[in-house]
Amino acid sequence: MHPSSSPALPSLTPVMRSIIDRMARARHTPIHAQTPQEARATYALGAAVLEIPKPALQRVEDFSIPARDGAVLPARLYAPSSGTPLPLLLYFHGGGFTIGSVATHDILCRELSRQAGCLVVSLDYRLAPEHRFPTAANDAWDALAWLAANAAQIGAIPGQLAVGGDSAGGTLAAASAVQAMQQGIPLALQLLIYPGCTAWQDTPSHQQFAKGYVLEAAHIDFFFSQYVLNPEDRNDPRFAPLNAPDVDGVAPAWIGLAECDPLVDEGVLYADKLRLAGVPVDLEIYRGVTHEFIKMGRALPEARRAHADAAAALRAAFNL
Repeated sequence: MHPSSSPALPSLTPVMRSIIDRMARARHTPIHAQTPQEARATYALGAAVLEIPKPALQRVEDFSIPARDGAVLPARLYAPSSGTPLPLLLYFHGGGFTIGSVATHDILCRELSRQAGCLVVSLDYRLAPEHRFPTAANDAWDALAWLAANAAQIGAIPGQLAVGGDSAGGTLAAASAVQAMQQGIPLALQLLIYPGCTAWQDTPSHQQFAKGYVLEAAHIDFFFSQYVLNPEDRNDPRFAPLNAPDVDGVAPAWIGLAECDPLVDEGVLYADKLRLAGVPVDLEIYRGVTHEFIKMGRALPEARRAHADAAAALRAAFNL
């Protein structure tokens, strides 16, 4: 039986269902059956297939950010204009801490910069299994702290800083926002697109959408087995932001979730956690679509709406 025909589950939109059917008919080797290196190449090849056309921007520059251990982290800066300092969004790509890159999320970051009218810096944090937990979390924080201290150097307005990401990148953004609160670095917004928030993937949506909805349980198990060596590390708030002991005073959040996604429940739970602490939260659940939908704007109107909603949240947070 097709997963979308179950009366207990939300229905996929017709376009989303056709995308999933086409993926199934292609019969590609599943990512979880590949090596991490093969999986990166597979994901990179397909990353732009369903994206909107590549937006042109006045300023796109590659540069690097230092990490605490002496590593140099590649990054890409996007700006819709040059000359005038702008607020800055630091963006972390998705990919289960194992795949994905600045290149795979180039179009999404261009569109956020174009629509929001702000600078976007996309970070190539180090990936597992070559670099296991907490390297990605450390790289994310090191980049945020560096940008907070060096905003003017790249044409950003000092003190006008937001953090964002999708999936595993959303995890990094949420964790970085908590660290920013602890370290006294003010953030205008945390932009969380279907973030991973829980330690053990044990919410009902993980069971409901375990197979047939783009991100499958087997993918999640594969990614996290690359990233997390010690089971106790799963309880660390840098991996599971729901375990953060205190989120009072953390940055306001825009949270965009996909209805038919294993991660939807934990995204709602994190929104609830923030709201209980008095944090302003704008929660949007896009109906009938799956994980990764934000990168399917050529086909899905929900993706284009999410681009506009995220950009509007950034403009409001930055008073643009």
